[in-house]
Amino acid sequence: MRDTQKMAVIGGVAAAVVGLTGVGVYALVGSDGEESKGTVAAEDEGKAPGKAKKGPLSPREVRTAAKAFLGAWADGDTKKAAALTDDSTAAGKALRTFRSKAHVTKVAVSPKAADGEKVPFDVTARVAYGQKRSAWNYDSALEIVRAPGTGEPVVDWKPSVLHPELKDGQTVKTDESGTPPVTAVDRDGSPLSADDHPALAGVISDLGKRYGDKTDGSPGVQTRIVDAKGKTKDVLRQLSKPTPGKLKTTIDAKAQRAAEAAVRGKEKASVVAVKPSTGEILAIANSPAKGFNSALQGSLAPGSTMKVVSSAMLLDKGLASPGKAHPCPKYFTYGGWKFQNDDKFEIKNGTFAQSFARSCNTAFISQAPKLKDDDLTKEARDVFGIGLNWKTGTSTFDGRVPVQSDAQMAASLMGQGGVRMNPLNMASVAATVQNGTFKQPYLVSPSLDKRSLAKAPRSMKPGVHKDLKSLMKLTATSGTAAKPMAGLGGDFGAKTGSAEVDGQKKPNAWFTAYSGDVAAAAVVPESGHGNENAGPVVRKVLDAAG
Repeated sequence: MRDTQKMAVIGGVAAAVVGLTGVGVYALVGSDGEESKGTVAAEDEGKAPGKAKKGPLSPREVRTAAKAFLGAWADGDTKKAAALTDDSTAAGKALRTFRSKAHVTKVAVSPKAADGEKVPFDVTARVAYGQKRSAWNYDSALEIVRAPGTGEPVVDWKPSVLHPELKDGQTVKTDESGTPPVTAVDRDGSPLSADDHPALAGVISDLGKRYGDKTDGSPGVQTRIVDAKGKTKDVLRQLSKPTPGKLKTTIDAKAQRAAEAAVRGKEKASVVAVKPSTGEILAIANSPAKGFNSALQGSLAPGSTMKVVSSAMLLDKGLASPGKAHPCPKYFTYGGWKFQNDDKFEIKNGTFAQSFARSCNTAFISQAPKLKDDDLTKEARDVFGIGLNWKTGTSTFDGRVPVQSDAQMAASLMGQGGVRMNPLNMASVAATVQNGTFKQPYLVSPSLDKRSLAKAPRSMKPGVHKDLKSLMKLTATSGTAAKPMAGLGGDFGAKTGSAEVDGQKKPNAWFTAYSGDVAAAAVVPESGHGNENAGPVVRKVLDAAG
């Protein structure tokens, strides 16, 4: 900019802005042609001293008060500018901080036509940090109000006067201690880009915000908004080029590609794979790929896949045993609700193993009279880690099994009622069965930020562990999960689920399984049975990650 600019008439107000080669100065000429001297004018001369002004602000009062504040700010007179607001203490601190911490050396302002008491204006600031120099242009606005007590027109102080995105408790800083961009890589060190893996786009972005400052990258010189704890809320200006840091994740590229391919083409579907021995998350995919991450953050009734947890509880309490007789009637009434099985089937003189493999609802509901309201909640939390605070490295919903009573408690036993899960939670359930001990899933190693992973209060009892694995193996070989799991060998097991949802013609299809040291779960909403719709999705991921 030149040393001076010609006067320009804006909305009936003439404004002169001195260039940033000198101290920014703002001058305003009133519409009556009288040049203001930079102080708030008193329209009502002759008014009795000490009597507060009242009534609506006149256009002249708005112009004059705005001019006085903006002129003082541009001049670098923060004390004077602060005194022309309704909160001189907060304004003074913010104005000083803007100069010192944002490294703003000069400010020029250019007002626009007032809209009532609101005066929008342009800001051109000079930012200088080390050898870096940059002009920074943006729009802001202020509002004139009458000061309490005196009634004088003053600026209604808000942090947004300095910058429209600035909020209470936040400051603007310029330095090199911001958050660098990251290059997320898979477990083998190969880059994971949002272009190649759109299903991971949101996760990669979130990881960058959380861990950018813990990598070997550099943010460059940034002007940014930070909160009271110094955490970056928004980068306003980049003064020098950043250097991305490498952030290693637990993603298995082959499993990730398989997961993305497995859900592609489905209107809605989600799948997650984890490593039972460690809790490492191997794959995350959603359809559609962009938008809400239902694989990690979804909250849906898991249907009969929840019977894995319910069975562990019944086995633990001695209320069921794989080879022992167990009722599976067509109907069972509890809490005023009449429950039934799919197609109203029954198993006469059957065992608990048969009921589990065929997913008999009434086999579980019939045990409700023997249970306390919080038994399932405790089993889910204390053995499977459901509802604990999972610190995976990114945003997740960690499952919910609330304490319920009567019919709702009974419905929870088969994954309805108030029970809510997502594929991450149910993949973890299968992983806990495979391993015998809950390993909190994670996407970024806890060693990077020294965070503590959630730990379940107890491991599965050896006898329960053995029985539960046998139940899931039977389901995968000759039960409802047999078709999608056909051909697998070694240590594997599965459970299907179909969750009814009010207003839907078809239930949500669920499937959870493990094979070797890989566990996966998927949900395909409004598609029907789990073995037909979610099972093939899980199988493709198991095969790729195995």
